[in-house]
Amino acid sequence: MQLTHYTSNFKKQKHPITLVCDNITNAPNIGSLFRIADAFNIEELIFCGEYIPIGRRMTKTSRSTENYVSYRIEKKIDAIIGQLKQTHQIIALEITKNSTELTKFKLNNNQPIALILGDENFGISESVIKQCDAIVHINMYGHNSSMNVVQATSIALYELTKQLNQ
Repeated sequence: MQLTHYTSNFKKQKHPITLVCDNITNAPNIGSLFRIADAFNIEELIFCGEYIPIGRRMTKTSRSTENYVSYRIEKKIDAIIGQLKQTHQIIALEITKNSTELTKFKLNNNQPIALILGDENFGISESVIKQCDAIVHINMYGHNSSMNVVQATSIALYELTKQLNQ
């Protein structure tokens, strides 16, 4: 028999992770980020950019999780990273020359995590990458060199929470 969220035995557990979105503006992606943020029970979701479409198109995919996930919208990502750097380990999810494969990356479990996610078309800006403590990537085995931001976030949150829960 399939379980529902009313009958499953999942333990409610908050994870010390903040997702910081660098100019993610696609409404369905934003809605899906709310869902995955709720599924992994992260601390906060921060959308950075000039135009973040929180509205009807976003709520079609969020399934009301915006009512449970702590979130805010900020214009300048640099200010947010500056604030979070005082208390969080800043990790970019991006493929670069110097990035570490996600499954080989080891967390500093003494600090909360700020996971930086990039723009759907251009990824994380170089100026933001330079402010990060670590850069991780997900190995890709096909022809493409990138994946949808929500799928990548799901994989990263799975791996990071697995480490946190050990």
